[in-house]
Amino acid sequence: MESFRKVIRGWLGKLLLILFLAPLALVGIEGYFSGGQKADVAKTVNGQDISKKDLEAQTKNYKDQYLSMAQGDESLLNQSFIQNAALDGLISRALLIQQADKLGISLSDSQIEQMLAQQPSFQENGKFSENLYGNYLRSIGMTSQALIANLRQDHALKMLTSSILDNSLVSKLDVEQISNLQSEKRNLFLSSVKLDDYKKNVQVSNQEITDYYNKHKDQFKQTASVDVDYVVLMPAMVAKPNVTPTDAELKQAYTQFVDKQNKDAKREVKHILITTDSRSAADAEKLANEVYAKIQAGMPFAQAAAQFSEDPSSKTKGGSLDSYVAGFFGDTFDNAVNTSKNGQVSKPVKTQFGYHLIEANTVATAIPSFEEKKADLIADVIKAKTANIYSDTVNSLNELVVSGDALDAIPQEVKDAKITSVNAVSLLTKDPILSDPNVKIKLFNDDVKNGDRNASSNIQLANGDTVWVKVRNYHEAGVQPLAQVTAKVKAKLIDQKAYEAAKAKVATMLTDFKAQPAQQVLSKHALAFEHAGVFTRSQGLKREIERVAFSVPVPKAGMWSVATVSLPNEMVVVAVAEVTKAPVDSLTPAQIQELAKLYQQLRGQQALADYTEYLKSHAKIK
Repeated sequence: MESFRKVIRGWLGKLLLILFLAPLALVGIEGYFSGGQKADVAKTVNGQDISKKDLEAQTKNYKDQYLSMAQGDESLLNQSFIQNAALDGLISRALLIQQADKLGISLSDSQIEQMLAQQPSFQENGKFSENLYGNYLRSIGMTSQALIANLRQDHALKMLTSSILDNSLVSKLDVEQISNLQSEKRNLFLSSVKLDDYKKNVQVSNQEITDYYNKHKDQFKQTASVDVDYVVLMPAMVAKPNVTPTDAELKQAYTQFVDKQNKDAKREVKHILITTDSRSAADAEKLANEVYAKIQAGMPFAQAAAQFSEDPSSKTKGGSLDSYVAGFFGDTFDNAVNTSKNGQVSKPVKTQFGYHLIEANTVATAIPSFEEKKADLIADVIKAKTANIYSDTVNSLNELVVSGDALDAIPQEVKDAKITSVNAVSLLTKDPILSDPNVKIKLFNDDVKNGDRNASSNIQLANGDTVWVKVRNYHEAGVQPLAQVTAKVKAKLIDQKAYEAAKAKVATMLTDFKAQPAQQVLSKHALAFEHAGVFTRSQGLKREIERVAFSVPVPKAGMWSVATVSLPNEMVVVAVAEVTKAPVDSLTPAQIQELAKLYQQLRGQQALADYTEYLKSHAKIK
């Protein structure tokens, strides 16, 4: 534990002054170390700022989640909704953390230090490892103080929310109700009445159409759509001249390959750190120069590191930085690494952490000979030459399309290319070409909305093909005009009137079912019912039928509960003959426990949401 305390209070701790804005997302996006200018504040919650930087990070987090559900298609995302949801989440988080602080819910430094020290990932041979802990901090770009502060905050939030989520009460009656919903079975009989004969006598006036439209405009909303022409160019459509590589091309490709191998070769970096923790900057520089002189005089670098370095994670390993990442120690350090020759020790280099002596060596890699690599080089050169031919063709065609504002130039130059026309394309349209996010950006951007009907420049598709598009018409989102939906409204009214007429014809039968035994009613009326089967909820019934079947009351013995439902071109009479419920005693203890857990989770989530809304209603949010 003492070695752990030394690490978090040593030079790594000083990094807090430089990297205190770097967030750590354990429970959520952190934004409580920002302290920026007011111009950078998105919201203030009871005097605590939520920075725009934190909002951007949280929005990106939400956006990435929604993108995964939208299969990477950003055009399907409601950006405004996502940003509002991200801001609401940060506000809720801030309020809950503030409330946890008021209630004194927190872990002490020693508790968090002990928790970290006991983490298996930070232990080596059963003991806390300064090296593993330091490597972890470097990998996340964070200081130990910032990590501890975040952990304290995250655990306070977790303890508060857990106390609400995990302590909702669930009674035996609650379990029975859930059991009934899940296991209730209804024995159904159905009768179908076709509406064609009823429609023959239905008349719909223009006034009725207008009245229905004005009353139900929400039914006629439409998303934005375009009528579009497009041409696709595939690499296979482009004629290829001789692409056989010359010897000069192969040798040039090999030279480039060798240069890249050398450039990408890994560098082993070692350093000796002299900090200003217990001395002045001048004294630190003086000591660094003295150590440098000792090394120049013959002292091995590893010995000097073990004796003088104040980096606990590397001094016992000859000064080696196992997980060196460019940028971590700053540009000055990186420049020394990049410019030093193998085996050469730099003069003292000053960074915000103190003074460093640096040794960097390039790890030797085995580079295959020209002959060993020749087959790959031939394939690579052919691929590159083919790609260049295709790219040159695309550029040439693009000039023709853009200058002439017409797509027909492409089929004239490439015989296999053709113009395709599609109408009413929306953001939700499923099409192998028009569903590509890059294409949709061209179809639904502000320029198109404002009247731009010019042919687009070339658009690269995800599969490597190229497409040009030209919008002919743009249809704004909103309510469709009456003239456009008159036929649809008329058909709907005819269906509705036919349904009402059919229902009126069986009205007496429906009334009889309420007071008489089912068999007596069936013998009096000609309508035939078919046994549909015994169903539980969500067991394959059409939604409209299921909604009716599970909403009518439980029938008395020998009677049916009956209702009607309208489907396209038919009326269905739904009859429930019997309802059976599995007694809760029939459930196993494990099933009862699972139901209770489910209900408790639902109640806990609702209770947390209500609690958060309560905090919001009493908070000063601006």
